[in-house]
Order: sequence, then structure tokens, then C-alpha cells
Amino acid sequence: MAVEIGVETPLQDDVRALVAELNTALLELTPPEHCYHLTVEQMASHDTTVFVARDAGLAVGCGALKRHADAVGEVKRMYTRPTHRGQKIGAQIVARIEGLARQEGLKRLVLETGDRHPAAWAVYERAGFSRCGPVLDYPDSEWSVFYEKSLT
Repeated sequence: MAVEIGVETPLQDDVRALVAELNTALLELTPPEHCYHLTVEQMASHDTTVFVARDAGLAVGCGALKRHADAVGEVKRMYTRPTHRGQKIGAQIVARIEGLARQEGLKRLVLETGDRHPAAWAVYERAGFSRCGPVLDYPDSEWSVFYEKSLT
């Protein structure tokens, strides 16, 4: 059975557990002061749309589109459980985020990821993102890698 991806509220126990796994994984690679997590409550905000990937009903991946001023969208909270990596789930979620951003008329997608996440870099680069300098209000840090993609 194929993994299904849909828009869902993050305020579900299994999605909360998935985001907790993501937070734990990030904190193993990056000091806490350089992790820019959205909580599930922040993810449930009106300016953010959360995509959840499910395999036979089990939440196995997620990602979100957070909207900012000037028609900028931010890719946030991207994660695929280790048991499901290699199935292009992250690529599918990024494509859904980009599709929604284009549908809403956003002009640019940006993101911040860690300096020790080569698998994530590959997903973003295959999706047409390019490395850039700091975006939004993120500080320039040796722990961060920034990407952008024009949608115009």
C-alpha cells in the first residue's frame, strides 16, 4: 500500500509523537540554542499548513508550510521516520508544500536546516532549491544551512 499524504492538524497524539521524534533527532545533531522548532501548537496556527504522511494509518512523516509577509513561504518541520526513509516521502511532502504555495500565489519558498543533514540537503536540492544566505529572521550560524526557491 502506498503512503498517503494529506493536510492534517498536528494536534493529534500520533503527530505529536512524530514531532517529538523529530525534535529528539535534531537535538542529537545541533545545540538547542540553534534549533528553531515550531511546537505542535504553533504548527496548528492559521498561518501554517501541516502535511502528514501515513502508511496504513500510521504517521510516518511530516512537513509544513508557514506563511510570512511579502508572499514568502517557509518549509518547516520536515521529518520521515527512519523505518520509512528511502521511499521519497520527504520529496513528496516538499512537492505538496510547493504546490500549495504556488496555488496561494506565494513568490518564494525558503528554509533553514542543520549543517549535519546531508539527506535533507539532497531532498531540497533535487526539488530545485538553492543554497543562500540567512533567510527571514534566522541568525547567520555555522549550525545552519539556508535554501530558497523562486516560485515566479
